[in-house]
Amino acid sequence: MTAIAPISPEAQDLPSLIDRAAGTLAGAKTAAEVLEARDMAGLAYDVAKRAARLHRAKNAHDDLVAAAHRAQAHALEIEARAKRRLADEYDAAQARGEVFGAHDGARKRVEGGNAIASTADLGLRRDQIHEARQIRDAEAAEPGIVQRVLNERLERGEEPTRAALRKMVLDAARRGMRPQRPAGRRNPLHVPPTPERAAWQRVTGTFRAFAEWASDENLALARQGMREARNDPFHHLDARAIARGAEVFTNIKEWLDAE
Repeated sequence: MTAIAPISPEAQDLPSLIDRAAGTLAGAKTAAEVLEARDMAGLAYDVAKRAARLHRAKNAHDDLVAAAHRAQAHALEIEARAKRRLADEYDAAQARGEVFGAHDGARKRVEGGNAIASTADLGLRRDQIHEARQIRDAEAAEPGIVQRVLNERLERGEEPTRAALRKMVLDAARRGMRPQRPAGRRNPLHVPPTPERAAWQRVTGTFRAFAEWASDENLALARQGMREARNDPFHHLDARAIARGAEVFTNIKEWLDAE
């Protein structure tokens, strides 16, 4: 049996490590800062994974393993968001001619006396850029796919791993790349929504789905679950997300009232 190394002190403060990664990404204004957030989230994932492995090896209480798995899921979600931003930053830099692309061949690398940066110059590998684009494209094809995959694994008591997330994201990205139906099979009267209408449809869809779910019975279960989760080391992250969501929903209600 492979010996398991003692867990690092970082595992004792996983919530703070995840908080720092989330805060760094939220405040990131440059690609370098996004990279830093990605690396911090990756470290948190690795620490949480080791903690879960150690708890399992010691036959620890299921709650400890579940808490470590939740930490992995939080870290993976932050890491995925960072990768999506990296894909956007990289593609924008390529479009501006600031990055030497993988398919630029023997094109001139120097403009105005300044060398155009390569992928390696940015501390990235081509496979990392490819993965970042896949995550971005999967989210565009199926909004919320990353969070959904992670939540489903947690609900089934399964470990949220990079490998499992990568597989589901790749499948979603491939679905998004499938050719559209021939024009002859489309409704000739259909007009694609504007970006503004699509954004509003996303809002109304979220509200409608929640309203349909929020029966008295389900809300009573959720309230009991909240009480049970109070001692969870990551409960404050959920509370913060709910508070932010409530603030946004209140703003949207004010829009309606003002019309």
